[in-house]
Amino acid sequence: MSNFTEIRLSGSGGQGLILAGIILAKAAVLEKKRVTQTQSYGPESRGGYSRADVLISDKEILFPEATQFDILMALTQEACDKFIFDIKEKGTLIVDTTFVKNISVLSDNIYEVPFTEVVTEKLGNSITTNICALGFLVKVTGVVKEESLQKAIADSVRPAFLDLNLKAMKLGFELAENYGKQV
Repeated sequence: MSNFTEIRLSGSGGQGLILAGIILAKAAVLEKKRVTQTQSYGPESRGGYSRADVLISDKEILFPEATQFDILMALTQEACDKFIFDIKEKGTLIVDTTFVKNISVLSDNIYEVPFTEVVTEKLGNSITTNICALGFLVKVTGVVKEESLQKAIADSVRPAFLDLNLKAMKLGFELAENYGKQV
């Protein structure tokens, strides 16, 4: 990763993307990096559009929102369709194939993983899909250290849900290690 990374986490309301963006930003702050985190969502709190931008840099950040993404994570088809053409030429696309069925570009840096299906199967429900996908993103891109992500999760979720969220993060790491192999 360069010393300036633009990341967009996108999907629909209720998928926990705002929380995932906050956690990723905290992880970068723990590493003493400069960070901005912005968010936007549609009028409906659940089911409407949702996105979080995280910019991570070693230098001053002059504009707080992502415009040309180094990393785009899309958890819905609508989000993928809306933002796919704003990825940099060598950018990374991570999609949840549970909901994203069509990708309109070809690239070496596309990761297609059924995050929601895997999380539901392995952890009992889909509530931590955001954290699993975030763990995957961190593992494949190295944008922050795994330990920083773990600490940021611990600082961000209620104690009653910490164990489940850490399991989801580790599941994301495992999926990244096994990417391309049978899940």
